Amino acid sequence: MEIDYPERTEPLKKLWQLAFGDSDAFVDKFFAGAYSPRRCRCVTENGRIAAALYWFDGEFAGQRLAYLYAIATHPDFRNRGLCRELMADTMECLTARGYAGALLMPRNEALRNMYAHMGFRDCCTVSEFACEAGKAVSLREIPTAEYARLRRKYLPAEGVLQEGENLAYLESYARFFVGADFLLAAEGEGECLVGTELLGSVAAAPGILGALGYPRGRFRTPGKDVPGAMFRPLGSSVQAPGYLGLVFD
Repeated sequence: MEIDYPERTEPLKKLWQLAFGDSDAFVDKFFAGAYSPRRCRCVTENGRIAAALYWFDGEFAGQRLAYLYAIATHPDFRNRGLCRELMADTMECLTARGYAGALLMPRNEALRNMYAHMGFRDCCTVSEFACEAGKAVSLREIPTAEYARLRRKYLPAEGVLQEGENLAYLESYARFFVGADFLLAAEGEGECLVGTELLGSVAAAPGILGALGYPRGRFRTPGKDVPGAMFRPLGSSVQAPGYLGLVFD
């Protein structure tokens, strides 16, 4: 068994689809806009990829953070502790490269408990809500560069700055909008608008739906209602963030 950077992407794509069931188009978006072999670690055994993970770079309070994503073990290699070994190796790799901490977003409570045994602790929270369309508000669609600039303005003080490959990936499926007192990244799912992140005025949500022609929507915003990302510091005196907004779930 070896843990190292990957040499080819096709086996990684196959593992991703086997683990998460995503379409070719979805996986291709990630590998086209966000993937780098320098931000991926994988376990190989007899030439087969047994487990893999990826990360996005982020920053908080002047600290470099890694947001771990798409952590997966091949079904043929499960229940052998490979995920734990891969995570331990990745923590060593990140520490050696100057990262101050690692974040991840568990999909369920079982995974939250598993990662807690690996040294991760709850640190971030969000709020999520659904609403129906109301009277349209004024807004305009903006390019990624303008969204990045405005997000720095709207991001809460406890929030993780996510740019670079984060936004390259996000722009592959979401659109960006700004209004008088809000900033939004969102995608449409049929007749529902899914607000990946709404910063600023939460009260604008019904009007956003009215302006964009969606009868209903779901939004994620900064808040304290729902447990969010978990955090593991990789050194002493590392400050934990309180909000990870761009979660690619």
